[in-house]
Amino acid sequence: MKKLTPLSLLVHVVMFLLALSWLYPFIWMTISSLKPTAEIYTTSLFSGHLTLENYTFLFDNSNRADKPFLRTLFNSLFVSITITLCVTVTSMLVGYALAKAEFRGKNAFRNLLIVQMVFPVFMFIIPQFVLMRELGLVNGYSAMILPYAMSAWGIFMVSQSFKGTPNDYLYAARLDHASLWGILRHVMMPLNKSILAIVALFTFSSSWDNFLWPLIVMRDVDKMPFSVLLATFSKSYGVYLGPVMAGAVVQMLPVVVLFILFRKYFLQGMSLSLK
Repeated sequence: MKKLTPLSLLVHVVMFLLALSWLYPFIWMTISSLKPTAEIYTTSLFSGHLTLENYTFLFDNSNRADKPFLRTLFNSLFVSITITLCVTVTSMLVGYALAKAEFRGKNAFRNLLIVQMVFPVFMFIIPQFVLMRELGLVNGYSAMILPYAMSAWGIFMVSQSFKGTPNDYLYAARLDHASLWGILRHVMMPLNKSILAIVALFTFSSSWDNFLWPLIVMRDVDKMPFSVLLATFSKSYGVYLGPVMAGAVVQMLPVVVLFILFRKYFLQGMSLSLK
């Protein structure tokens, strides 16, 4: 076992303190969500009465304030899962074409992807809204899903990973009369599951936390995602700080759970992308 030097010990202590400072807001938010509103600012972090009444109010009594949090939570799950599936599938199909097929305009298309990744997303909000309005999709689930059904970043990442897959595997699959979907499912997906996992995780996280676009295109409370309804609840009912903290914990929980479950593929994908 390697012996720790004073310098390395100091570095570990500093890293631990930095990690603790990063985690402290999440710890405070989680514990505050278990306290009555009156005790959040009047008691220390680990003191006070712990209760689940904030979560009960959020998913049971909030309908009295016309805030159907449970319904909007399922809306967020439906929209996020649908976008994640669409982005993963389209990234595989287009990424495979970029990596393993030859067609006219291939380099121009790749350059277009890179250019789109450079520009910030909010630059396209107004054209996207005009398009959704002309199509009559405003205030519907399609307005939240269609603009994000494909991802230039996802296509680029998957295509770069697919490039590293030896063509011998593809030749062997074609000799066995495998279809395009068969090659993707049985060859490309198993060999590139780390990159696919990181694309899916980042896509789910970004769509789950997406706030600005649903706020623009959604008007019906029953169709809003959880993040938008929580923000409007926080602004209109500031006295309910405890339920707001509980909602923030619920908003954060799916991403944390997914990262814990798929951290192996996530870390593998990060290492491959850095290479």
